[in-house]
Amino acid sequence: MSSSQIRSLILEWIREADELLEKGDIVQASEKYYKAAEEAIKLLVKTLNLKDIIEKVKVNRRWTSSLLFDAARRISPEMYVIWVDAWYLHIYGFHEMKLDYYEAKKLSKSVHEIIDILNKYLT
Repeated sequence: MSSSQIRSLILEWIREADELLEKGDIVQASEKYYKAAEEAIKLLVKTLNLKDIIEKVKVNRRWTSSLLFDAARRISPEMYVIWVDAWYLHIYGFHEMKLDYYEAKKLSKSVHEIIDILNKYLT
């Protein structure tokens, strides 16, 4: 899949998450926001050619949580904040189902910043 196709998917997941959140489906919205952030990190690692992260993924034969945190930190301080918020949505919005609408909405604003970061690095 090309970078532009992945970027389109990421933007679609954010749009879908927004719709789910407005319908009150915090659990599924949380997971879509998380997936958008996860795939944005993977795409940016490839785009920026972060060789040490790429090598660790190859050695592990998969992405791990710690690699995603490391990659987000390497991309930018802003991406790291987005990733922390997306992780929180994943754990407390999806797995634990403990977030209310207002908490999820606040965290989702951070995830929307992915759009600016992708535009910065992919254009």
